[in-house]
Amino acid sequence: MPDSNRSTPVPVTILTGFLGAGKTTLLNRILSEQHGRRIAVIENEFGEEGIDNDLLIQGDEQIVEMNNGCICCTVRGDLVRILGELAEKRENGLLHFERVIIETTGLADPAPVAQTFFVEQDIGEYYLLDAIITVVDAKHALKQLAECHEAEEQVGFADRLLLSKTDLITPEQLAALEARLRAINARAPIAHAHFGETDIGEILDIRGFNLNAILEIEPDFLEDLSHEHDAGISSCVYSTDHAFDAARFMAFMDVMIRDYGNDLLRYKGILHISGCEQKLIYQGVHMLLTEDLGAPWASGEIRRSVMVFIGRNLPKQDIHEALDSCRII
Repeated sequence: MPDSNRSTPVPVTILTGFLGAGKTTLLNRILSEQHGRRIAVIENEFGEEGIDNDLLIQGDEQIVEMNNGCICCTVRGDLVRILGELAEKRENGLLHFERVIIETTGLADPAPVAQTFFVEQDIGEYYLLDAIITVVDAKHALKQLAECHEAEEQVGFADRLLLSKTDLITPEQLAALEARLRAINARAPIAHAHFGETDIGEILDIRGFNLNAILEIEPDFLEDLSHEHDAGISSCVYSTDHAFDAARFMAFMDVMIRDYGNDLLRYKGILHISGCEQKLIYQGVHMLLTEDLGAPWASGEIRRSVMVFIGRNLPKQDIHEALDSCRII
């Protein structure tokens, strides 16, 4: 670790929120904003293969992907290592950044991540935890808060709450949701973030993290926090170099949403569709599916499709076999 006697520590923002809330959309908004800030991004996904790095805007930022576990438990040691390596490269002039954003997996408890900046001396001396920003999916939040402990933890530890998808609910539902959020966390301001549109000044350099307030929520915050996920939640990853037939794939997704929609916490993918020169990007939460055309396939690029499904008790073998039947061989 470089000299820890630096007068100005590097601010760190933890960007969290449940699966499908819109964290990557917000992060893309931050990376594309003309704010003049140089940002290093540490990104974590739940599952053995991630695709969010492919969905991020690639600019001058340093983006480090962690997809071999959840940042709040199995790979927390990797987080310490990566923060140390970023600091060394910055001190040696190999990287130039002024702040760090950590995007957690949607199943992360933010407490162990934040804890890193207080129990790891070198990390705490070089970096400053600026704030925990939690994106809340207004459409599905009440169900998620009722069923998933992690969703409550993400709201409870937030210094700012950003509501996405508010256009999909009624004013009465919005009022009920905001009342529920305030009951969990009365100190965090609530703002709306339609497709990531929000005031950057309200989420970066806000010095929002208050250790005393966190100790009231989690008295053992500075002790060794254990964290386990719902054993029924797992990820299913499918990849292929074969093109998909568009009609067969959409028929497959219709069946998945119909039969497993309540258990599908999150699904996303980048697809090679036969006859289409652009990547097809699809993302969904429960029964809400969106699809868009992405960038064109580059000359010489391997046209590879990768799909990730995260949910409860998913029939992985059936999913793989069904997707195999959607391919054009």
